Amino acid sequence: MSELAGQHGIVTGGGRGIGENIARELAAAGMEVAVSGRTAEQVESVAAAIGGRALVGDVSQRENVEAWLAELGAVDLLVANAGTGNAGEPPWEVDLDAWWRTFEVNVLGVHLCCRAFIPGMLQRGRGRIVIVGSGSAYLPGAPDTAYSSSKAAVCRYGETLANSLRDRIPVFVISPGLVRTEMTSSFPDDMPWTPPECAPRLVRALASGEFDALSGRYLHAENDPPESLRGRTDEILEHDWNAIRLQRA
Repeated sequence: MSELAGQHGIVTGGGRGIGENIARELAAAGMEVAVSGRTAEQVESVAAAIGGRALVGDVSQRENVEAWLAELGAVDLLVANAGTGNAGEPPWEVDLDAWWRTFEVNVLGVHLCCRAFIPGMLQRGRGRIVIVGSGSAYLPGAPDTAYSSSKAAVCRYGETLANSLRDRIPVFVISPGLVRTEMTSSFPDDMPWTPPECAPRLVRALASGEFDALSGRYLHAENDPPESLRGRTDEILEHDWNAIRLQRA
């Protein structure tokens, strides 16, 4: 029997790119997966391919998220993956509404989904949350103020949410690495690309419960693969690794 058989999950932004790959991996492990997104054709295609549900709507709109909750009920796994950015334009030239839209999707969208699905998890006494962050949250050199700032916010959100849910609902923030998607299509070929299978494999392992002790930690899909984490969990906790900390001289 597949390790996630009998579980139900939702992947936001699951109609393409990283979200689609995660949804396919979870379904292959036996999970019944719903995929959400704004483009009906995309989410319906993925849902049909994996035998799941298509949820069309905007993750930043409360009424859409609440409609998804009403349709699905409680889930065992929430993968808050939907994201957007404004790469390519100087920050002071980006349209103000477009700049703020990045925060609405990347931060508010995560909070709306967590706010909707956490009560059901608590009521049933089980569930897990995976928030898809980004290395842009902490790596130097990023030029996009909206995307980097919003991902920094959501990383902090995930850690503090994990504190609030300690010993009840594990919460993980992951970086999928730099994956070739529609969002990164303009990036040069010599970038340090991450294999697209890394993030789905990590999410699948987190969904299994094997790494619940690492709730609140920031995990990189390529640098923290499941086979590596299996021998490092105690060490990570002992040394407070995989966490973003301010260190003063």
